[in-house]
Amino acid sequence: MTKNQRLHRERDPQVQRSFTAAVVVSALLVAGALGVVGLRVQQVHLAYQLDALRAERERAQTLSRQLEVEVATLRSPGRVEAGARRLGLIAPGRGQVVLAREFVAGSVGVAAVHRSRVATIVPGTRGGPAR
Repeated sequence: MTKNQRLHRERDPQVQRSFTAAVVVSALLVAGALGVVGLRVQQVHLAYQLDALRAERERAQTLSRQLEVEVATLRSPGRVEAGARRLGLIAPGRGQVVLAREFVAGSVGVAAVHRSRVATIVPGTRGGPAR
């Protein structure tokens, strides 16, 4: 044997196929594990977002309920009447109410509706309760 000769070994195709299959299976396992970890991280992130959104919804509902109570308080007839008295407003007397002609004539339509509303406010008008 001479110095320049190299040892050459033939590769066994069965060993090469087994090695390739092992590398592919390992790569698939690593990719699957990374996929599971990535999904878990995303799940945790979404859970935090969901908790934050639930807390925000609860704050909004609480604020909405408070505002509904405040609106109901501000619209209460007693409060409006007290504010009118503070401003010096009083209910009109009988001689102070003058009905426009288009609301007096007719018994149907818009005039009749307005007349019936006025009649409930001012007793003694035509079509309204008399004392």
